[in-house]
Amino acid sequence: MTAIVDTASVDSRERAGRTEILSRIAEFAAPLALVVLWVVFFIATPHFLTLDNISDLLVASTILTVLALGQQFAITAGGIDLSVGANLPWAAAILGYLTAQGYPLAIGITGAILGGLAVGVVNGVLVGRLGMTDFVVTLGMLSVLNGITLLLTHGNTQAVSSQFLQRLALDGIGPVRWFWLLALLAALAVAVIIFRTRIGTHLLATGGRLEAARDTGIPVNRIRLFAYAMSGLLCGIAGVMLVARNGGADPSLQTTYLLSSIAAVVLGGSSLSGGKASVLGTVCGAVLFTSLINGFTILGISQYYQPVAVGAVLLLAAGIARFRK
Repeated sequence: MTAIVDTASVDSRERAGRTEILSRIAEFAAPLALVVLWVVFFIATPHFLTLDNISDLLVASTILTVLALGQQFAITAGGIDLSVGANLPWAAAILGYLTAQGYPLAIGITGAILGGLAVGVVNGVLVGRLGMTDFVVTLGMLSVLNGITLLLTHGNTQAVSSQFLQRLALDGIGPVRWFWLLALLAALAVAVIIFRTRIGTHLLATGGRLEAARDTGIPVNRIRLFAYAMSGLLCGIAGVMLVARNGGADPSLQTTYLLSSIAAVVLGGSSLSGGKASVLGTVCGAVLFTSLINGFTILGISQYYQPVAVGAVLLLAAGIARFRK
């Protein structure tokens, strides 16, 4: 009987040890996967790991990075923001519309950022204040915003001619591009808020155990409102960056950005159930997805395979999350 108990105890410890190892690996899934992907593409083509391509790749990843950082707030709070796929073109459309009406560029940029923030605040009020389900609220907002954006633009891309936005997208200080600095500043700001402020501590606590956080006196409704507001704010900033990069506002629903923003956060080390965040991991996750598309393009792989690859990585992220504490 004792031997049976000892064997069971050993098996239990071995399983716990394997789970611990997998958990530690999962913590660094995004950086490790990024390194592996770059090595694979470097072997596959000499045109991938060049200074010009890496520079362009990092610039292309900045919009997704800013979006994913916003998604980080919602997921850390134990929710999810599906509206980012429509909030991004909505913010871009506001900028395009205002500049087309003859308003100064500063007004257009401010309107775009405030428009994204307003969507986040509405989401936060419905989820945090009224207690509605975040999935339903943000999915409904996705549809509403998509329709409003199409009505505002009549379904047409609105060109935005601005030397300032062109320089923002193309120039920088030496080899350092302005878009990199914007994404870096956004990442640093998010890291400070989540890990160095009281509201960040409350955010992690709310996502970890909502009822326990409420019992300790944390204003969980306001914290959730704040999380969605930050997601909307960063969507607005990403919308301005999208216009700067594309030279116009495309009203099309951005489902690829939506899926990739969620996957980047989860693959980066955050928990879909909330209460855990990794800003560095989220940034690496965003660069990973952009590298995937970039490598496919260089290798001449059909664009039809790109959503398949994104979906596969999303499933991989879900599988990794199973082993993450």
